[in-house]
Amino acid sequence: MFNDKTILITGGTGSFGKKFIASILAQYQPKKLIVYSRDELKQFEMQQVFNQACMRYFIGDVRDAQRLDMAMRGVDYVVHAAALKQVPAAEYNPMECIKTNVGGAENVIQAALNNGVQKVIALSTDKAANPVNLYGATKLCSDKLFVAANNMAGNNPTIFSVVRYGNVVGSRGSVVPFFDKLIKSGAKSLPITHAEMTRFWITLQQGVDFVLNNFKRMKGGELFVPKIPSVRIVDLAKSMAPDLPHDIVGIRPGEKLHEIMCPADDSYHTIEFKDYYVITPSITFSSRNNDFAVNALGEHGVPVAQGFEYNSLNNQHFLTITELQAMNQQVLTE
Repeated sequence: MFNDKTILITGGTGSFGKKFIASILAQYQPKKLIVYSRDELKQFEMQQVFNQACMRYFIGDVRDAQRLDMAMRGVDYVVHAAALKQVPAAEYNPMECIKTNVGGAENVIQAALNNGVQKVIALSTDKAANPVNLYGATKLCSDKLFVAANNMAGNNPTIFSVVRYGNVVGSRGSVVPFFDKLIKSGAKSLPITHAEMTRFWITLQQGVDFVLNNFKRMKGGELFVPKIPSVRIVDLAKSMAPDLPHDIVGIRPGEKLHEIMCPADDSYHTIEFKDYYVITPSITFSSRNNDFAVNALGEHGVPVAQGFEYNSLNNQHFLTITELQAMNQQVLTE
């Protein structure tokens, strides 16, 4: 579906953006691939790797509605990956986080509607489910905006959906490269926030593949959640440095002990498919199909039980230390 199409990704120089661009180029023949981001150095570095004729690099911030509107001219599909994502930084710089994650989302929506973009998928996070930190709260606002945008579209053909998943293994600023750097620098211990902490775990490639598949599945208004494994942070540390002791440093501002992707409060809106869940809109669309039990590919789902919650502690699939070692090795050598 991406052959001879124009695709724009906001925040395209990030970890997800690079893997997304590589996957599109390997599997399809797009007309144009537009990387939209605000860092000229990262774009320059990315151009040394991805310099195919279809590549375009646009300097711009999602806070800049006029620039974003211009960038989306002639675009068929949009992936909105730009965000301020560091939890402690958001706690200390709340207005900056709101401007990018909420105001930026509004600008992406308006630009997509103005330019008749066919499909938009916004990336979310498990921290948006029952948020306890500002980053999660802004992403929940963003999620709501993208879902409601399907009503704002009216007769406009543009449809919007959201993809939510957990910690991305090896992404910039995440714990695996952080631990790896400490180990290589000769650290005598590894800092652990809490001995019982758990997280959802997904690789960049799995995240990209899930987004690509959901462009085919989406009707507009769904919030897609993949079925992915959990990890115990203590097991992660053991998988990387089995002989190093752990230094319990305490939960950082805005952190949870366990993450949630499908809250119990949303159980009556949640449909289970073979390898993912869909949280359906709480609002009714006046000009959209409101039946999400069958997706655009004809896959059938069933409602979950009332009170069902999908969180990183009650998850049925936890990665073993051996599995973590294999995954870490793959990520750190890419």
